[in-house]
Amino acid sequence: MTSKDASAARPHPDPTTPVAGDADAAVEEEDRRVRRVELIISLVLRVGVVTSLLVVVAGLVDGMVSQPAQRTSSALEQHLIGRTASFPHTFGAVFAGLGHGDPAAIVAAGLLLLVITPVLRVAVSIFTFVYQHDALFTIVTTFVLAVLIGSFFLGKAGG
Repeated sequence: MTSKDASAARPHPDPTTPVAGDADAAVEEEDRRVRRVELIISLVLRVGVVTSLLVVVAGLVDGMVSQPAQRTSSALEQHLIGRTASFPHTFGAVFAGLGHGDPAAIVAAGLLLLVITPVLRVAVSIFTFVYQHDALFTIVTTFVLAVLIGSFFLGKAGG
């Protein structure tokens, strides 16, 4: 058999047939997409928690500076957990207190940020699943977000 006959006997690759290298490239691209999604979600969580911490600390420092009588541990304890302690309990009260520079409202805003952070993470997950073309997880995550938001409204109605 001549070399011409040997090359004729070998099948020519069909351009529509995936090659092993193409499959590896597709897997690598999917891995890169998953890593990007994980980085975005972790960034949302880190930024939310750190921002919340900074806002709570700012409220505590503001309270210590603006109300020097509460610098002692017993006075601070009475202010924070005593019978006369009062904190804003609604979004409106928090925003009104923020407008007046109320340290308790600043702390409450930081705590609200902390509560909202995982909800924001679920919302970001919806977009990332859309980005990954994952219809099932998009639907499930959208349902989870709806349940979370519904629980806030039901909690307010019941409270």
